[in-house]
Amino acid sequence: QVQLVESGGGLVQAGGSLRLSCAASGRTLSRYIMGWFRQAPGKERELVAIISWSGGGTTYVDSVKGRFTISRDNAKNTMYLQMNSLKPEDTAVYYCAARPIRGSEFEYWGQGTQVTVSS
Repeated sequence: QVQLVESGGGLVQAGGSLRLSCAASGRTLSRYIMGWFRQAPGKERELVAIISWSGGGTTYVDSVKGRFTISRDNAKNTMYLQMNSLKPEDTAVYYCAARPIRGSEFEYWGQGTQVTVSS
């Protein structure tokens, strides 16, 4: 079992920055591919970014490329999402999730942290 806890959300003006953290307990994160997802009111949950178990590979949804950076520190069992140049359309609840390296689905989820970007 892996327990994930997000932090770092809040209210920020458009153009501002936030850094989300996802702290894990229970098992070492190095066994997992990690991802950030978000869900805005009335919309489906979408994948924002994924990072490989080593941190050497990352993938982003087109809408955040060049603005968001996903990273991880396996020694601290923590993953991060640096969000710059935030836009009102980035407003959502952000979730971190973990997928076993040989698995096909994200099995473990955090409770989410609210990010609100005002115009």
